[in-house]
Amino acid sequence: MKKKNIPVEFVFQLFVLIIAIIIVHAFYQTVVRPNATQIIEEQTIAAAADPDYVRERVVWVLIKDLEQEACFILGIWALAIMGYKTAAILAERRLLDVDLVPVAEGMRILPEDTREFARQIEALPEESRSMLLPRALLNALRRFSTTRNISDVSSSTRDIFESEADRLESELSMIRYISWAIPSIGFIGTVRGIGEALAQADKAVQGDIAGVTQSLGVAFNSTFIALLISIFLMFLVHQVQLLQERLVYDGEIYSNDKLIRHMKAD
Repeated sequence: MKKKNIPVEFVFQLFVLIIAIIIVHAFYQTVVRPNATQIIEEQTIAAAADPDYVRERVVWVLIKDLEQEACFILGIWALAIMGYKTAAILAERRLLDVDLVPVAEGMRILPEDTREFARQIEALPEESRSMLLPRALLNALRRFSTTRNISDVSSSTRDIFESEADRLESELSMIRYISWAIPSIGFIGTVRGIGEALAQADKAVQGDIAGVTQSLGVAFNSTFIALLISIFLMFLVHQVQLLQERLVYDGEIYSNDKLIRHMKAD
């Protein structure tokens, strides 16, 4: 029975998510929440002593709640996934600087010559051979050997690059989902904070507005932090997408310039 290998990227994503949860939660428990509690107590005492006292917006207080913690976990997870994809793209781009099909200028490739060139590509390490450019070149050589039709080779090669572009685009869906989920979590914090504030409306009527203001702080701070993280992530998503599009475009140019234009049918 053939063994089913678990995709390396899935294992990486799961591992990074677990590590992000552990590190962010530990940081919150040991640094963020103790500092936020201390600052809130100091501000409460100062406000009680001075009616004109204005509370400062301190970072520890802005990020102290569960919603912000969840947003940071998801943000780190998305950054790690984008880092993994960026490293893979850069590894593929390095092949663009390698002469995978050593054809001198003016030389022509006949269908009978394809076997030798294909053998050179097949001699690459398995990791490199599975990348986009070697796959496209190998397909073009085999197609030319079979059909002896340059137009068919060009069309087949174009289909490979278009299919790869679609695959790379679909693989960004997880990162886009995270970028969408982060503001949603911020809005959940807003709803929770407003709900808690409404629950303490009777105290506010009696003159004690401390609980209401603190709950409203939860409401607005969670959305504020979530939107900031989401804006930053969406910028990086577009940069990764641009790298992917350039890889596909440059790979197709490479295939046409280094291989297909040298082909000559009988």
